[in-house]
Amino acid sequence: MSLILSYPSLKMRIALVIDNDNHQNKASRIFELFIITLVSLNAIELILESFKSLREQFGSFFYYFELVSVIIFTIEYLLRIWIADLSHPTGSYPKSLLKFLGSWSGLIDLMAVLPFYLPLVMDLRFVRILRIMRLLRLLKLTRYSKSLSIIGKVIHETRQELNITLFITCILLFFASTIMYYLENAVQPEVFPNIPATLWWAVATLTTVGYGDVYPITPLGKLLSGVIALLGIGIVALPTGIISAAFLTRLEKFKKEDKIVEKSENKEDVFKCPHCGEDIDNHLLSDHISSQDK
Repeated sequence: MSLILSYPSLKMRIALVIDNDNHQNKASRIFELFIITLVSLNAIELILESFKSLREQFGSFFYYFELVSVIIFTIEYLLRIWIADLSHPTGSYPKSLLKFLGSWSGLIDLMAVLPFYLPLVMDLRFVRILRIMRLLRLLKLTRYSKSLSIIGKVIHETRQELNITLFITCILLFFASTIMYYLENAVQPEVFPNIPATLWWAVATLTTVGYGDVYPITPLGKLLSGVIALLGIGIVALPTGIISAAFLTRLEKFKKEDKIVEKSENKEDVFKCPHCGEDIDNHLLSDHISSQDK
């Protein structure tokens, strides 16, 4: 009987360590610091590996470091699959598992290990491309970084406004590219050969980057370029203003939530449910697990 109770108890304890957003116990804080450090070291290793001399001298070390990192990330991913019914409760484990696998964090955890395993089952010519995908491990930091978490929530909350801004920008780029093509194609066929190629000029001008590699020479083309550049100042400012306003609102809300969390952190090693926020001790643990199973 004790073995039966210890299984869900262990599952809950693991969930409180690896899926505790409030970091209310030492174990979860240590786990967070360990994963952040490992992800950071992976980024440094990726940079160092780009130097040919270091790659030739420490190639074996880089490989085994990558191997150990993948093993750790794989174990973490499997544990998150195991506790999916606790981290993404839906009433049944299969639904919770699908919910986790399709979530942003679930996809990031998968992409953190996928580049290592894919070369085992596919053409090795794609290995260099897969190595670039290792950069996606940096996205794992979004789960542990409060700053990145706030930015992600702000973008999610303002997605409708940002979509409207993006739609307006796309329409403007299309009109500008089409008009500029007909104005400049006759005199610069090699520079403005078609509308898709002209789109590069429109993007560089609308964002006020102005690389100078593509530019109009006709009077009407220069006039259009000036108008697009002026419009670009306002277009670029729109999403900036939307995100800034939402960011300040979210930041104030986050400060209030953080004060509540700080009060609970004064009690060392007090286990709290990462979802309902209630204290979980040895007496209540089995009751909480039973309610989750139902």
